Order: sequence, then structure tokens, then C-alpha cells
Amino acid sequence: MGFKTIDYSILFIYLIGVTAFGSWLGRHQKSTRDYFLGSRNLPWGAVCFSVVATETSTLTFISIPGLAYISNLNFLQLTIGYFIGRVLISFIFLPAYYKGELSTAYEYLGNRYGMRIRKFSSVVFQLTRLLADGVRLFATAIPLSVITGWSFQFSIAVIGIFTIFYTYIGGIRAVVWIDVIQMVIYLGGAIIAGFYLLNHLPGGWSDVTAAALPENKLQFINFGFDNSLRDFFTINYTFITSILGGMFLSMASHGTDQLIVQRLLTCNNLRDSQKALITSGVLVFFQFALFLIIGLMMYAFYQGQTIGPDSAFLTRSDQLFPKFIVEVLPSGLSGIIIAGVFAAAMSTLSGSLNSLASSSMLDLYKSRFGRHNTEDKDLVISRLFTAVWGVVFIGGAMLFTDMDHPVVELGLSIASFTYGGLLGVFLMGVFFKNVSENAAIIAQWSAIYFMTWIIGISGMAQYVIIGLSFIAFMWIFFNTHSKKEQLVLVVLFIIISWLLRTVEPLRFGWPWYVFIGCVFTIMIGVILTYARLNFRKTKR
Repeated sequence: MGFKTIDYSILFIYLIGVTAFGSWLGRHQKSTRDYFLGSRNLPWGAVCFSVVATETSTLTFISIPGLAYISNLNFLQLTIGYFIGRVLISFIFLPAYYKGELSTAYEYLGNRYGMRIRKFSSVVFQLTRLLADGVRLFATAIPLSVITGWSFQFSIAVIGIFTIFYTYIGGIRAVVWIDVIQMVIYLGGAIIAGFYLLNHLPGGWSDVTAAALPENKLQFINFGFDNSLRDFFTINYTFITSILGGMFLSMASHGTDQLIVQRLLTCNNLRDSQKALITSGVLVFFQFALFLIIGLMMYAFYQGQTIGPDSAFLTRSDQLFPKFIVEVLPSGLSGIIIAGVFAAAMSTLSGSLNSLASSSMLDLYKSRFGRHNTEDKDLVISRLFTAVWGVVFIGGAMLFTDMDHPVVELGLSIASFTYGGLLGVFLMGVFFKNVSENAAIIAQWSAIYFMTWIIGISGMAQYVIIGLSFIAFMWIFFNTHSKKEQLVLVVLFIIISWLLRTVEPLRFGWPWYVFIGCVFTIMIGVILTYARLNFRKTKR
């Protein structure tokens, strides 16, 4: 039905409202503890909602309904793994973070190993967030451009400028409380869309089941035992793949990524942080179920029209929900749904800005340059980091508008080949007390490089990865004091470079990536450690 004046009015009120509220929340901040940790007194319920809102990007809001439309409910199996991963984080990582009264996740690595790995992991996190969330910001502009008629650049600028403003002033307290509002908005919009769909199906829910059952679209559990062994590992949503993959992905994203860890550190105590994280796992299950059910409703509404490259209906499944919003929803409701799209985008972006600023300030700047700064000066610099990262995000997202599809895929999959190494280093720190800093850094770098082969990155993206890896290699090499470790590092670099350039990669479904990277990291780290210990014994 198109985007009308009332829809623009709703969107404008939303943008002005959240920006003003976020600015108001930041009026009493006096230190970086206030700015990055909310003085550690935020209620666990708000933190729980913030965690869910942050991990829900516009890609989730737009893509999940289309996934159910073209397949079934198998994606929901991942959320079981997500929940298990959060429980493990609550009892493995969070006690260590609260015991040390840490401000960032990578401060733990500094205490456990040394400052070099703290800085290295912080930089890996920053590159991950910049690429992954830069693409998400660009991806948000796609449905907004379709629905509102705005250009990609204007859509990116609107989201970025409003988000920077309230994050710059309000800090993590504003980010968390506005996340709560944004979660209510985007879930409310999804629920409204669902009820509208049901009311426009003559038979209501019976029409949905009548359309979905013959196509096996209500299938939730898929054990995958009827597949070959190769297919078992390449199909994304079999039960074991989803549970194991979801568990390791959740442990990495919620236990080692500053984006989520920062929120968990704003709680008053360990118990509240654990409640926030575990409850978020329950909410995520119901949230994904809601989006998937909307996809099934649209399957009944559009009578199962085919989606594909040659289809006259739609060429891509992620065009489905925007098409429904533009063509079917009446004025007013469209504005609410688009406010939900903005909310999903802004919650992720605001979280990235504040976590990147905290990592830049606390892990990199303060340890080297700001040891004698006053709190007022630190707060000014922290806000400056927020603004700088915001400008970088906007500029980077605009660059993606002229890029080819494979580069977009690189941005979306970047976390897949950095998370495994990051999680492996954290787990070694907890369970393997003899692993040295050099061994941990080499293992983490090797895993990132190795995962580019597993994932099958090719073309220009491959050369970018090789170039960045070589820079990391040289930095680690010249900071490794043991000649034996330097020899091992050279051998690893040659082997993985050869794999990357000549050997056909093994194929796995994407949920396996973090698990593989984590196991590879631990394997390399432990081998290096015990080889060094045995070398010392024989030398005696």
C-alpha cells in the first residue's frame, strides 16, 4: 500500500523519542565506569532484554520469516544449543569476570596470559565487529530503501547519526534501556503483523496448517540420520549440528565477545548476570519461533508461490517480509513495522559502538597512554572513541553499496572464522593452566588463518585475509622469544598458506565453524605448550 505520511510521522517520533531519552539517561555520567558499565547497578531484567535486542539484527527480523517460507522450523533447533551455551558461560566465564571485577572480556586474557594477547584479541574483536556490523548496517538499508524509497546512503546515514547521538551522550545505560524499548517495538511490530496475517486468512490458523503440513514445514527436529555421513556435516540444521554448533557459537558470542559481555558486566552481581544471560536464552527461543511462524503464515497467505532466481514472485527469500510490509499492511501499521526494523538495526549498532569504544579505551589506549588521566578526560576520550567508530561504521557501510556479493558474504561470515580462535583461547585460559601467552597467540592466529580455508574464502577476499594474516604473523613472530616457537610458527604459516591456496577445503555447514576453530586453537595451543615443557625436561 506504500509508505504514507502517517508512517513517516511514526518513524520520526520514534527516532526523536529514543534519541532524546538516551541523552536524558546520560546526564549524570562522571566516569568511564558510568559510561561503559552503568555503575554496575542495572537491573538484570533490562540487561536480559538488551542482550536479546543486541543479538537480533535487521537480518534476523527480515530473513527468518523467509527461511521458514522456503524450508521449515529446523532453524529453531539452534536455539536449544544457544541456551546450553549460555548456561555454560554462566558457570565458566562469568564467575571469572566478576571475581576479577573486570571491565572488558579481554582484560581476563591480560590477567591470565599477558598484555599482548589482550591487545591482539581486542583488535580481532574490533575488526570482527567493524566488518560484520558494517555489513548489517548496509543490509538494513536494503529493506528501508525498498519500503521508503530512500537511497542506501540516506538510510545508512539516518540510522547511524541518530544512534551515534544517543550512544555518545548516554553510554551503556542509555544503550541498555533503549534496547528494552527497541525490543518491545520490533517484537510488537512482529506480533501485529502476525495477527494481521491471521485475520486475512479465511480459515485462520487452520489455513496455515493446511498449507504447511503437506510440505513438512512444521518439522522442528531433524536428526539427519537418513543422510550420508558427508551430508550429515554439510546440512546446516540437523539436530546434532544445531545443538553443538549453537552451543559453541553462543559460548563465543556471549562469553568472549565484548558486545555482549559488556552488558553482562553492568549487573550488580554475578547472580543477576547469570539470570540475565540464561533468561535471554529462553526469550530467544520464543522470538525465533515467532518470526518462523510469521513465515509459515505468509506461506499460506501467498499460497506457496515459488521463491528463486527464475521466479516471477520473488528471487530471494529475504525480500518476502519487506514485500508484505509495503504491499499488504495498511498505513500506520507499516510505520510501526519499519520502526521495528530501525529498532533492530539501532540496538545492534549502539551496542557495537559502545563496546568498541570500551575496548579501544580500556584495552588499548588507557594501558599505554592514559594511565595518569583524570576521570573527566577519560570520559571525553571515551565519547570521542564512540563518535569515531560511528563515523567509521557509516563510511564502511556506504562502501558496501558498491561492492560485489562475495565481499558482503565475507562481512557476514567474519565472526565464523574469528570466534573459534577467541573461544579456544578463553577455554585454554580456564582449563589449561600451563598454556603460555606465546602459545595462545600463535594458536589463535593459526585458527583464524585455518578457518579461511575451511570456510572456503576465495578471490580478493582471500588475498585480504592472507595480507592481514601475514601482518599478524610478523607481529607474533618478532614477539616470540623461543627459537623453537618461531620454527613452529613458520611451519604453521607455510602449511596453512599451502592449504589455503592449493587444497580443496573440507565442506561443513556453517554451524560447525566455531566448533572447528575452537578445537583447532586448543589443539595447537596444547601441542605447543607440552612440546615446550618436554623440551625443557630433556634439556635438563
